[in-house]
Amino acid sequence: MDVLYTAEALSTGDGRNGHGSTTSGRIDVDLTAPKEMGGSGTGTNPEELFAVGYAACFHSALRMLGKQAGADMTDSSVGSKVSLGRTDTGGFGLAVELEVILPNVEGAEAQKLADAAHQV
Repeated sequence: MDVLYTAEALSTGDGRNGHGSTTSGRIDVDLTAPKEMGGSGTGTNPEELFAVGYAACFHSALRMLGKQAGADMTDSSVGSKVSLGRTDTGGFGLAVELEVILPNVEGAEAQKLADAAHQV
């Protein structure tokens, strides 16, 4: 892989109930487990951060491909849901659901772009 950029982060404290920061200083947040997992829910959590990052990366890929295809990407957006759950083996797993909004692209073409973005 030809590395273009590397982000570096540090988690301190008690993991989900600790602190997260990046070496760039752009992210510096208290982390708390969500109420649904017995936490206070007062800070952000890894799933929220992952959801924002995944949506942004997917949207970037989608817009790049749309531009290449000559599609009107005005007002496009990508929403994400990241779920944390227990697996059958007792571990944890993540599930991601994306909602792609392309108001100026026809259904079949929109699906084609979304599928292609997933490959990127």
